[in-house]
Amino acid sequence: MKTAVIYLDNNATTAVDPAVIERMLPYFNEKFGNAASSVHPYGWQANEAVEESRRLIASLIQAQPQEIVFTSGATEANNLAIFGAAQAYAKHGKHIITQATEHKSVFDPCQALKKRGYEITILPVDRVGRVEPQAVADAIREDTILVSIMAANNEIGTIQPLAEIGSLCHNRGVIFHTDAAQAAGHIILDVNNQNLDLVSLSAHKIYGPKGVGVLYIRRRNPRVIILPQMLGGSQEYGKRAGTLNVPGIVGFGEAIKIITRNGLKEVNYLRELTQKLCNAITEELSEVSLNGPPVNERLPGNLNLAVNGIEADALLLSMRDFAFSTGAACSSKNLEPSHVLRAIGVSPEHARGSIRL
Repeated sequence: MKTAVIYLDNNATTAVDPAVIERMLPYFNEKFGNAASSVHPYGWQANEAVEESRRLIASLIQAQPQEIVFTSGATEANNLAIFGAAQAYAKHGKHIITQATEHKSVFDPCQALKKRGYEITILPVDRVGRVEPQAVADAIREDTILVSIMAANNEIGTIQPLAEIGSLCHNRGVIFHTDAAQAAGHIILDVNNQNLDLVSLSAHKIYGPKGVGVLYIRRRNPRVIILPQMLGGSQEYGKRAGTLNVPGIVGFGEAIKIITRNGLKEVNYLRELTQKLCNAITEELSEVSLNGPPVNERLPGNLNLAVNGIEADALLLSMRDFAFSTGAACSSKNLEPSHVLRAIGVSPEHARGSIRL
């Protein structure tokens, strides 16, 4: 691949920050202990590094370290949240609420539960992909046990009103889960102020390594119960069995440290660059339009553009000097128009001609 290719696909994955790589390297060969080996210094050293990352990640979302459970990524975290909560609260009800533009790692578990006798309500979104909190309130029933609404959309950058939804869920005694893989580092996440009970995060969206993620599980007010989906060990407070990916977890912690040090000071700058790019394209090319919310209301760094009269795949092939996507990376081989774009009313023709930068 030519090194001159301009990378515009950071919603799919980011490059690992050099400082993150440097921090990870010793844990592959020098400090290679198993974090669960509590009887010798190699294990102690690995466990100490894991716990440091746990503290760093918890601080980003104003949680407690004991509420952080490491996973292999946001997909596993979403599965653990949805299946784990559904099984734990099945005696209280089998009704789950989500919305039409969720990631497949939320949709597919919900569909699997539907086959097991659960009832799934999929809420519609408006023209910019936003869920009305009142629609959530109206959908909650006596047997509702879980609401899952993503924090920020991976395709069109829509930021959902988490605090409002979280508040009404808590008032009704319903567990609230959010997939925040795209949101971390871009918008403020506060599990207490936003009444978040379960939060999924991923390292590789914030210049950390692939293959490591987190599920935050609230321990107080209310205490949330999650049944493990991977068995065979007592790791992660009994919520997720398996040998911990110590280098990955260390890298995740270092990525969080960089975000914390920089704060959100780069967000406004990134939003300015996004607006500049959007203006340059849409003003020069009248046949290009923006999908989703205005730049100042969407996830910083995200653009989803509809190009009239051309298939997005053909555009990709003709622009070899740029790396971008036609939608979610996990669905890039799906020939159907994006379910996210269809949910906000984009026609199939425009959806097939849409690209994500």
